[in-house]
Parts: sequence; structure tokens; C-alpha cells
Amino acid sequence: MHSLTRRSALALALSAALAAPIVHAQPGRDRDAADKGYDLPAAGILLEGIGYDQQRETFYVSGVNDGGRIYRGRLDEKALEVWLPGGADGRTTARGIDVDDMGRVFIAGGPSGRLWVVSPGGATLASLTTPAGTFLNDVWVAPDGAAYFTDSNQPRIWRVAQGTGGTWQATLWLDASATIPVVLPGFNLGGIVATPDGRYLLVAQGTTGRLWRIDLATKEVTPVELGSASLVNADGIVLRGHKMWVVQNFARQISELRLAGDWASARLVSVTPTPANRTFTTAKLARGRLLIVDSQFGFAPPFPAQDRVVVMDRP
Repeated sequence: MHSLTRRSALALALSAALAAPIVHAQPGRDRDAADKGYDLPAAGILLEGIGYDQQRETFYVSGVNDGGRIYRGRLDEKALEVWLPGGADGRTTARGIDVDDMGRVFIAGGPSGRLWVVSPGGATLASLTTPAGTFLNDVWVAPDGAAYFTDSNQPRIWRVAQGTGGTWQATLWLDASATIPVVLPGFNLGGIVATPDGRYLLVAQGTTGRLWRIDLATKEVTPVELGSASLVNADGIVLRGHKMWVVQNFARQISELRLAGDWASARLVSVTPTPANRTFTTAKLARGRLLIVDSQFGFAPPFPAQDRVVVMDRP
């Protein structure tokens, strides 16, 4: 899904129209939009991550409180199904998900410090462990074919790729503790994407509301100048061309940014409030719409909303 060729094609397909002025959407309209979505096979499930396989029009969603079950959905079907059982391969919880061009699914294990690579057919290709104290939050398959995992406890990024002989390996790719200030307790590095040109990673930091640009070749870390944008509680991020949507969980809003050509600065385009009875964590674009994960974090059961993956037109 994330090869340089396909990402470049997506970028070239974007309109060059000027971004719209900032518009604060009406909360009532947002609630109506959020009623469209995909149902889970059972109640009481807390979700967090989502990965989208564009070739197969299939998406995968991670369970936090159910042994790390992975659910699978198809765009034209209303209900999700259990794809991977909870507790399999040492998985007790699951967070971020991404999918590569071959349909392989990469899963972040949150506070367990574990991660998995799974075939489209559900076979475990790798079950890897990182040191204690790691919180693997989100993951993105970059144009180089490797998967990059963010650590929310420390300003570190882990890289997962196949080594000699096809063996999967997890390596500490970047320790940016000298550059990125960490606020604890709290979730630091979270959402991650690669730029379509394959040159940079963009990483959100929810505790400080900052966005960081990381050079894939040199590992140089640069803060993105955000102007008037406040990205506190930034969780998942979605990038299409130079347009970015930032899902801000407990701030209950989605901010749209327009990034400069060098990815070093951005301007705020719009802020869309999200419903008060939902806690959105991340999203993926599919058929021009956002598939948004409603984690229900911060609410006690019975949960106030029914659908757990909601569909919204791009804000």
C-alpha cells in the first residue's frame, strides 16, 4: 500500500486547489455523520488502531481490552469479523496497525513492547519483542518497505524489516531523546506517516502538541512550524499529498493542516469538532472518506455510542 510508486501516484492525483478557510463544523452535523459506520460482533470492545489494504479494500482494527483481537472489515459490508483471536502469539493487547503492498499486516503491541507481522491469510510471519518500558503505539510502512513503530514512552522509533535470509528483525532505528522533549506521564510519540516522496517521516507528539519531521536518510529531526495550530492530544494522523488530518482524541476534534513543500511548516486549514460521546483515536482514508476508530476511551460501560468504526466525509 505504501510503495513509492503508488504514493507518488496518489500525490499526483490530488487537486492543486487552494485550501478552504477555517470552518468550525456544527456539532449536530458531526453526530449525524458519526452514526454511519461499521458494527463490531460484540459489545464492550475498546478499539484503537486501523490499517487499510487499498488493493483488497479491506481494513483491520485492533482490540485493546479483549486480548488483542484483530477485527477485519470490508468497505461494502456492514459488520466487522474477528480475524485474529485474542491471546494468539503472546498478544494481550494491540494498538497501531498498517498494511504493506503485499497485504502483510503490522501490529503494534502497546505497553507489551511486542509487535507482529501477519500474512493476509492470518499466518504469523514474525512475533518480535522490544525492551521493557517500550510502548509501541503506531506504525507506518514507509516507501522503503520497512515498518516504523513509534514509542510513546520514549522519543524512539523502531524499524521492522526482513534481513538476510528473509528473517524479520526489529531494530532501534532512532533515539531522539537529545532533540524531542518527553512529558511523562502521558503519551508522547504517536501517529506516524511517511511523506509521498519517501524522504521524511512525520510524527505527532500528543503531550506537547508538536509535529516532527524526520529525515529517513540522515535521521535528522526537525520541528514542524505549526503557526496557530494546536495539536495537543494528537493521536492518529492521515496524510494525502500535502494535506494532513490530525485526530485529537480527548480534545475531540480533527484538525486539517496544509504542509509546505519542504514539510517543515504547516498552516491550519480547519478544525472539526467530533462528537462528545465518542473518543476518536486514528483514521485511514478509503474511497475518499475517513474511517475513524472510536475507542470509547474515557467512558465506562455501557458505552454511549454503538458503532465503533465510523465513517465521515473528509472534514
